[in-house]
Amino acid sequence: SRDMSVSAVKENQSHNAIIIWLTMVCAMVVLMVVVGGITRLTGSGLSMVDWRPIMGVLPPISEVEWNTVFLAYQQFPEFQQINKSITLEEFKGIFYWEYGHRVLGRLIGLAFFLPFLAFVIMGKVRGSLAIKLSIGLVLGGLQGLMGWYMVKSGLVDIPRVSHYRLAAHLLLAMLILCYLCWLIFELREKQSRVFCSPLFSKLVYGLAGATVLQILYGAFTAGSRAGYGYNTYPLMNESWIAEAVFYLDPWWLNLFENTATIQFMHRWLGALVLLLALAVFFVSYLDDALKDLRKYTMTLMVVISAQFLLGVFTLVQVVPLGLASMHQFGACVLLIALVRTLYIVKMSR
Repeated sequence: SRDMSVSAVKENQSHNAIIIWLTMVCAMVVLMVVVGGITRLTGSGLSMVDWRPIMGVLPPISEVEWNTVFLAYQQFPEFQQINKSITLEEFKGIFYWEYGHRVLGRLIGLAFFLPFLAFVIMGKVRGSLAIKLSIGLVLGGLQGLMGWYMVKSGLVDIPRVSHYRLAAHLLLAMLILCYLCWLIFELREKQSRVFCSPLFSKLVYGLAGATVLQILYGAFTAGSRAGYGYNTYPLMNESWIAEAVFYLDPWWLNLFENTATIQFMHRWLGALVLLLALAVFFVSYLDDALKDLRKYTMTLMVVISAQFLLGVFTLVQVVPLGLASMHQFGACVLLIALVRTLYIVKMSR
């Protein structure tokens, strides 16, 4: 019995160490998402025209190296069509944002891989946990590939990355964040399972589905620059539905290619997510059997309300860098709160 107690303590200590490690990686992923958003908003994403996943950690240092990198940039459409008058000093400004974004990605890879390897060698990670963490490692590698696949789309003819590829890049980053958070909740879960009514569960799953759609259209909005049109709320200038929303034929093409429709979807999916969050909270508040969940539903409602208001302010202020960055950070916080609630529903009795 004493040996079993010692073994349980050691396992708990191992789990605590793994939780701290994964929490730090999650924080780095959130930072990566925010830096990625700033890189896009500052027009820096196409400043590095090659991909060296292993080498190239050090930036250009000498004037010769800077001139070489600047000359390489000049061979591509962004310089030729948009930034013909850019100076070397101005180029350095956009270069460093993309450089920082890529280096941070490598640091996240190392911050995940090296402790993972150490835990495996020490025997603290094995079995199903080792498999789950290996999946996380693979997802991280795929994210690096997706990032370069996205950048390549802006180095051909049109100096703008595909909003489809940008959406895939962002959604994969959010998937990684959610996946790691889910693993953390699995490792730290000690409380008994709570009761979740069928109505409550359906509302939470509906909220999750609407949130995924909202993030997708947020990425479309960012990639297509749809946020710079119709900077009024709730009306789109003077109409609830701008005429341009139905501009393309066939109609379904508007959902993916029309910037007016993309913004329309993003603004009203945001309202739907808010309404569902309010419904989730009030159902938990009105049902005494769900009283143990109220702190989670309250957190979710507050976070989603703040994110909704932040999105409106970002729109009407014509997407200033500070507000847009906070909005991207808010999306990460929202997802963490949502994953926590989803985990409880999934594990409910």
